[in-house]
Amino acid sequence: MSKVLVLNASYEPLNITGWRRAVILMLKGKAEQVEHNGKFLSRDFPLPTVIRLRHYVTVPYREIPLTRRNILNRDLHSCQYCGCKGDGLTLDHIIPRSRGGTNSWENLVTACMRCNVKKGNRTPKEANLYLPSQPRRPHSSLHYEAASHVNNGSHAEWRKYIIGI
Repeated sequence: MSKVLVLNASYEPLNITGWRRAVILMLKGKAEQVEHNGKFLSRDFPLPTVIRLRHYVTVPYREIPLTRRNILNRDLHSCQYCGCKGDGLTLDHIIPRSRGGTNSWENLVTACMRCNVKKGNRTPKEANLYLPSQPRRPHSSLHYEAASHVNNGSHAEWRKYIIGI
């Protein structure tokens, strides 16, 4: 059916789970419903879209790995120079590797083939290309998944719990 946003006791987003798991957590008294979408599981039991754990859970810091897929997600699957979307996107080093550029969150962006070839072995400034924002390390992978649900309109009520959307 639908996905449910799980919040920590402090209202910090923890996870996205299925509605069955969310209902089980509520029935066991481990979570409470914060939002629902107007659909009902039974006559007097609304189907949750956001639940909050009753007790605070300490979450260890997990660094997001630097992968092609994660960079594409960070850049919303669009060229950072011209904004085009679609197949054929590549990764571009802002400062080319031949000039000492590294494989890092701050030096890699998504680029279409045309812009990547145009830029070549130069910096964006030398190639007269404009980066609208400086790339940075993402907050969490949960942020991407939640943002996609909010932006496609399926869970607009999550917007107030996810920072930066």
